[in-house]
Amino acid sequence: MHADIVDLREFYHSPLGRLADHSISMALTSLWARLPDERLVGLGYAVPYLERFRADTERTFAFMPAGQGAVNWPPSELSSTALVFDEELPLPDASVDRVLMVHSLEFAENPRETMKELWRVLAPGGRLVIVVPNRRGVWARMEHTPFGSGRPYSRRQLTALLRETNFTPGASAEALFFPPSKLRSVLKLRGVFERMGRMLWPMFSGVIIVEAQKRLYQGLPVAARASRRVFVPVIAPQGVPTTRDRAGR
Repeated sequence: MHADIVDLREFYHSPLGRLADHSISMALTSLWARLPDERLVGLGYAVPYLERFRADTERTFAFMPAGQGAVNWPPSELSSTALVFDEELPLPDASVDRVLMVHSLEFAENPRETMKELWRVLAPGGRLVIVVPNRRGVWARMEHTPFGSGRPYSRRQLTALLRETNFTPGASAEALFFPPSKLRSVLKLRGVFERMGRMLWPMFSGVIIVEAQKRLYQGLPVAARASRRVFVPVIAPQGVPTTRDRAGR
């Protein structure tokens, strides 16, 4: 079950969420410095991180799963958001250069099908970065953050999934070494925890970040897909019926 869009927004507007955003963004920047004139798609709830990359891209989209819900992004501009089903993305083959998955893979109903779909839409040589909760980390055990929901991964599990779905794992990073506490006294020590964690206990990070490249020289078996559920977008909340509506009933 996906995290709810309302809960995700509230988390990233909280002090803890802003610090988590900063920690993960710094790790992402070490993998993707600039994306000049490339097409970038964020899948899941990648909005807080897309802001750091979209200035250099040719275009950037925020694809949000139907089970999660969607919000308009970027604010006060023409919307680049789409409500999607992550196993059937509304893109032609080989149409994007980069994909950033955040709050996505751990909620996927069928991770292999999702990864195969990403392989389809990525251009030759296209790159993918996945941010997932680390099953060894503290954040995966705390349900008051989005990283405590869904299925966490170990580095070995993530690497195996990438190889099975025709991706070549590359550079990696870790983030969220500080405890997911709401206490200000603990959050003030975030920088100390982050520096010490990278040196002393990298295997216990809150999230694992792995970059992978689309592989072209190995075929994948093709199987017929079963029919899928159809999601009908609705506006929530739907409002209160008017007097005319009540009279017509």
